[in-house]
Amino acid sequence: MACKIIILPEVKDDLIDICRYVAVHDSLAHAEQLLDRLEEKCASLREHPERGQGVPELRRVFVDHFREVHFKPYRIIYQMSENTVFVHAVIDGRRELQELLERRVLR
Repeated sequence: MACKIIILPEVKDDLIDICRYVAVHDSLAHAEQLLDRLEEKCASLREHPERGQGVPELRRVFVDHFREVHFKPYRIIYQMSENTVFVHAVIDGRRELQELLERRVLR
């Protein structure tokens, strides 16, 4: 059974920031292609949300109900609730993430 996908507003900001960075430092074409691929990866959670793994930075603070999938180097952080997947963040995995994730998902 397919899940409903809810992309939280912060994720749209994440995607804009990522695409803006790639457009400036690489090309607009690559930024658009990356956006398409990240959106496809989020949409793929509709069929198989359980395939993700726990988020190590959140497990360190005893939060284990979030999962992640990767589109290197980006990490898509989400939470499952019955037949709905809530996407909380799309972030560059090369960043220091502990504080960012705690602030974003533990609010």
